[in-house]
Amino acid sequence: MRFLPSPKTYDLHGKVALITGGNGGIGSTTAKELLRRGARVTIADLAADTPERAARLHAAHALGVVADVRRRDELAGAVAATVEHFGRVDVVIANAGLLPKTATLRTTPESDVDAALAVNVSGVVNTIDAALEQVLANHGQVVLISSVFAFVNGMGTIPYAMSKAAVEQLGRALRIELTDAGASVLTAYFSLVDTAMIKHGVDEDQVVLDLLGALPKTLMKRVTPTSAANAIADGLERRTPRVIHPSRWSAISAARGVIGPVLDKKLTTDRTVLDVLARLDQRGSQRQTSTPTTTRKKIS
Repeated sequence: MRFLPSPKTYDLHGKVALITGGNGGIGSTTAKELLRRGARVTIADLAADTPERAARLHAAHALGVVADVRRRDELAGAVAATVEHFGRVDVVIANAGLLPKTATLRTTPESDVDAALAVNVSGVVNTIDAALEQVLANHGQVVLISSVFAFVNGMGTIPYAMSKAAVEQLGRALRIELTDAGASVLTAYFSLVDTAMIKHGVDEDQVVLDLLGALPKTLMKRVTPTSAANAIADGLERRTPRVIHPSRWSAISAARGVIGPVLDKKLTTDRTVLDVLARLDQRGSQRQTSTPTTTRKKIS
């Protein structure tokens, strides 16, 4: 039996979306896709040239505001600027995030853990808090960017996986809380997206590639920022509670209660995986005795 896609129930034409971390990767590509579908877009990002970057996307329908998601006052300013410029905010996309350098938890600097949680969790809450009254007034939508690492073992990247699991729980609960107000929440789960974050955080690190090699290759297939942006836009138009891209991960998410424990047990006895983690642990210990690690930023 063939299942047809859900019909469109939310017309993006004329809607106003605020996207954090919108200067690159998923954020920038989503902004372009929403503009193509007739929406107006505000990009809130750390970069000083954010207004100029937004103007290059569309002279009239794109606005750029410099804002740090760790600062609620700056996000409130971004919302105020959007309302002043476009008259409203219908959709808020909490996209800004950080991917700390891959390491075992024992060798992960405290500053990396704090930064990941400050941006990936508190920053998401701050973004929602700043825009929620507008979203509620316009019966709009909140979009949260989670990851398949919300339900896949996060060995080697525990702070990131923790943060994405937290985002998942935020999305599930918030969707129920907003139901009676006529607003909704879309949580997006992506596998590896072919962005600068993945290039610098994964492709340039052979130990990370070896660690990911423990997972089935079909599951680690990259997706493009364009396909991720289309998944978000399509999900908004259907007011769906979640999008999982690529779709092959949907079955794993649905069966995580069974698959997770089985995979975890397998990994604890996989000598190749344990040897790679030992290399990662050794590398982190050596780095701690020399120079501090730097956190790679994902502004996408």
